[in-house]
Amino acid sequence: MKNPFANLFKKNSNKDAPSTPTPKPDTKKKEGFFSKLLKNRLGKSSIKGEEILGVELTPNEIRLAQVSSNKANQWVLDKFYVHKFEGISDGGTVLDNQDKIAEELKLALLKSKVNTTNAAIAIPVTSAIIRVVTAPLMTDEELRKAIDTDSLWENLVQLTDNLADYSIFHQVINKDEKANTMDILFVASKLSDINSYTAIIKKGGLNAVIIDVKCFALKSAVDQINQIAGSIEDSNLTAVLEFGLDENYVMILYENNPIITDIFIRSQDRKTLSESNNQEEMDALVRRYMTQVKQAVQDFETKYEKRIRNLKVTSNLPNVEDYLASFRKNMVNTGYNLFNPFDGIKIPAQIENEVNSSNPSYFSTVMGLAFRKLDVFGYYKFVTAVKNINLLPNRESMIAQKKAKAFSNFAFKGIAGIVAIIYIVLFGFSFWQISDLNKKIDGYDQIVQTHSERSNQFNKVLKEKKMMDKSLELSNSIKSNKTVSFRVLAQIASAVPKRVKFDSIEYNGSNLIVIEGTAFSDQDILKLISNLNNKKLISQASLASMTLPNDQQGSQTMKGFKIACILEAV
Repeated sequence: MKNPFANLFKKNSNKDAPSTPTPKPDTKKKEGFFSKLLKNRLGKSSIKGEEILGVELTPNEIRLAQVSSNKANQWVLDKFYVHKFEGISDGGTVLDNQDKIAEELKLALLKSKVNTTNAAIAIPVTSAIIRVVTAPLMTDEELRKAIDTDSLWENLVQLTDNLADYSIFHQVINKDEKANTMDILFVASKLSDINSYTAIIKKGGLNAVIIDVKCFALKSAVDQINQIAGSIEDSNLTAVLEFGLDENYVMILYENNPIITDIFIRSQDRKTLSESNNQEEMDALVRRYMTQVKQAVQDFETKYEKRIRNLKVTSNLPNVEDYLASFRKNMVNTGYNLFNPFDGIKIPAQIENEVNSSNPSYFSTVMGLAFRKLDVFGYYKFVTAVKNINLLPNRESMIAQKKAKAFSNFAFKGIAGIVAIIYIVLFGFSFWQISDLNKKIDGYDQIVQTHSERSNQFNKVLKEKKMMDKSLELSNSIKSNKTVSFRVLAQIASAVPKRVKFDSIEYNGSNLIVIEGTAFSDQDILKLISNLNNKKLISQASLASMTLPNDQQGSQTMKGFKIACILEAV
């Protein structure tokens, strides 16, 4: 059987060994003003990306995982669920049973109660082409033009199929200015396979935003757990062994360069792994298997002069520990440690039973996917390429939409913040104004009482003033300035009964005064005449005429009169 990985993962170069790599670019300088501005304005969490649900699809179960970080900057396993199902025959694949897998995904999401629709999935290594190619040193603009014209990949990769049939991810991982070359990570997968996986995710009720390769998802989990544990191993060198029924390979990542060597097993070996308890068959399988592992490790150590002391092992075999004991006997100077993707992660009590397993490495892929973030603003651009691989065909448009959403959310929050600030300012101003007004109206009741007293006094004075004005008006009709005239006027004024009102007094300047006015009744008029006749300066007072005026309603009320007074001779 032809090895499907042959020469796919080796670095393309005419040299036996790579040039000494130049120091990695200063990521802080690369981020520049734009990144800092985004961090300050949009917030660190927005820049690093949206929350992701890791989804691993297999023919007999679906694994879901979602993680977050708490205030203590500790990873927390928020969601974890394994949905087992039946109905797919042995040897069946996910892509051969798309509708079945989509329906089972719906059930898994319903039971797990996840709170995000963003999904990260991984395709098998056998469905991907992974290469590190060496190209002439180019600027970003030159590289973009070369890719747009398809000339770069045609010259460097030489795929047997049409480039248009592939979804391609690339990233420059190293530049050697002395040699005038640069290394580019090239990852590709058939568009038909990618579209099939995204269709399953969409039918299941999620939105696929990241499509990774399984080996790099494993690397993501290993790196994250090493970081949590504070591992003192070489951070630039990671070796992982995938050992199981589905895929078998050694992955060594050194200076961001993935070196993947396929481990070939026969069909009867797969049967031995899944069913046989025959120790002789198992030992024979281990010898064949370890011969290939040793060769892969030795090739790397000879070429790069780096020692591999430990391999992180991930497997879907329930009896993997039995095989690891045999591995250690065959390579006594190399450690084989079963990888635990939950090591150092805070696990809530309600999902502890879900993660308890004698073989936790079984969940390495889904945990590696859960650690991914949707890198909208290029936060991870200068970290390492193997941490941000995304084979989604429409990733550029999807990222543009996420950016627009992030900016619109920021704008909405900004407007809401401004409105809130305005309300706070107005509330503060109103509170201050109320306090100030309360001080100003202090003693208001006393002022109202004083005002009422002053108003009563004013009304009394006003009434007296009106009486004085009327008296002055009457006195103006007397055309004399003699003292006797004022004495006569005073006696006339003192003779007026209560219900009598004078309208005018006319003095002829000699001995006759004519009084005109109104009275309530005849008795009041007679009373006035009697009072006048009793005065010393009036010799005779008599009624000259009388009228009966009507009010506005036409009823007779006040009676008008005219009285002639003859004065005593003085």
